[in-house]
Formats: sequence, C-alpha cells, structure tokens
Amino acid sequence: MAQFDQVTATRQESALATNKVLRNTYMLLSMTLVFSAITALLSMALGLPQGASLLMTLGAVAIVWFVLPRTYNKSSGIVWTFVFAGFMGAGLGPILAYYAAINPSIIVQAFAGTAIVTFGLSFYALTTRKDFSFLGGFLMVGLIVILMASLANIFFAIPALSIAISAGAVLVFSLLILFDTSRIINGGETNYIRATVSLYLDIYNLFVHLLHLVAVLTGDD
Repeated sequence: MAQFDQVTATRQESALATNKVLRNTYMLLSMTLVFSAITALLSMALGLPQGASLLMTLGAVAIVWFVLPRTYNKSSGIVWTFVFAGFMGAGLGPILAYYAAINPSIIVQAFAGTAIVTFGLSFYALTTRKDFSFLGGFLMVGLIVILMASLANIFFAIPALSIAISAGAVLVFSLLILFDTSRIINGGETNYIRATVSLYLDIYNLFVHLLHLVAVLTGDD
C-alpha cells in the first residue's frame, strides 16, 4: 500500500511539473510572439533595408546557437529569448513590407492559416496526450532536405522547386508543432525556455512559408 501511495505521489508530482512547464511555455511564447509582431511593425515603419534584415536574422541565429544554450537554466534566459524574438521580428519586417505592398491580404491569410494550424495541432496534442516522438527521425530528415533544397535553389532559382520547398516546409513545421507540444506533455521537455524557442521557430517558419504559398496561389508572387 505504501509503495502504491509513493507511485501515485510521484505521478502527481510529475503531472504538476509537466503542467507548470506547459503553462510557462505558452505564457512566454505568447509574449515573445507579441513582441516579435511589435518589432516587425517597427521594422516596417522604419523601412529597414534587406541588409539590416539579414543581420538581424543572423544575430537571432547566433543567439540560438551560442547564447541561449548557456542561459536556459538561468533567469537571463528569458531576457535573451525576448532579444532573440525581437531580432526575428525585425528581420521579418522587410518581407512583410514587400507582401504588404503587393497585397496586404496575403499577410492576413498567412497569419490566419498559421493561427489555425498552431491552435488546432496544439489542442489535438493536449487533448489526446499521444506521444509523437516517433516523428523525430522523419522530421530531422525533412529539415535536412528542406535546407539542402533551399541552398540549391539559391543558385538555380527554379520557381517550381521554391513552391515545393515551401509546401514541404509547411508540412514539416506543422508536424514539429505537434512533436514539440507532445514532448512537453509527455515529459520529454522540462525546460520552458527551450520549449518556447522551439515552438517559436516552428510557428515563425510555418508563417514565412505560408506567406510564400499564399502569394503564389493568389498570383501575387
């Protein structure tokens, strides 16, 4: 009986810890997404050039690779997460300005699509509580293929390949939202700052590739 009570108590503690990580992750994720939107709007208003946009994005990548891994378990990690999100938002500004000049509805449709996919898959993962860790290998291969194809298309500039890359990226990053949310729910991810950064990147990349697809489908790209 004592052993049963101990097992029950351990499970309850684990569930409470998981719920805390999940709550903190979505709270921080919401704030960083809003902050990114603000910096993106500022970037658009200031007319940030493409070169500055690239530097911002490279700065965000540097933070993800070299700074955040050292601060995930520190309070400063939260500050760096906002810096990272701010750079990502500012870097996105010129892209949004480009599409806004062509057809503002492209941004609205891409945003709506991103919101529907994100909330839908997150809700599914939360309600079913299924373990989607089996997707890990497939998603890693998918990311490598997308990266290699994107690098190749810089030189070949094939429109059909560009569309295929964006379509594949939408699928992969949608599944990554499901995968990363599942990892939090099932205890595979216990650090809410790292979880926030992962989900942020999933949502950001989903939005960017949806922008391209919507533009193509509406004949504005």
